[in-house]
Amino acid sequence: MKLVRVHLYIYGHVQGVFFRSTMKKIAESLGLTGWVRNLRDGRVEAVVEGKEEKVERLIAWCHRGPPTAYVTKVEVTREPYRGEFKDFTIQWGRFP
Repeated sequence: MKLVRVHLYIYGHVQGVFFRSTMKKIAESLGLTGWVRNLRDGRVEAVVEGKEEKVERLIAWCHRGPPTAYVTKVEVTREPYRGEFKDFTIQWGRFP
């Protein structure tokens, strides 16, 4: 199976609704690696690597998000696979 990497920006009401923690749980259950974080402008950003089919499943989930989220748009940029992550993390702290 092909290994892929995607860079995601999720728009809508996606902060303060457990988006990052739920995404982490789903990514881990799918065996994916990378990170997710909140952005100052209200979006959620993520970089995800793993098997193509599993990454596509996570992208599909991002269009819905957790029950209290309201997703208006998911921007997906495909990048060359790097294999640089060992797990999936939530980046905390200051907004970029």
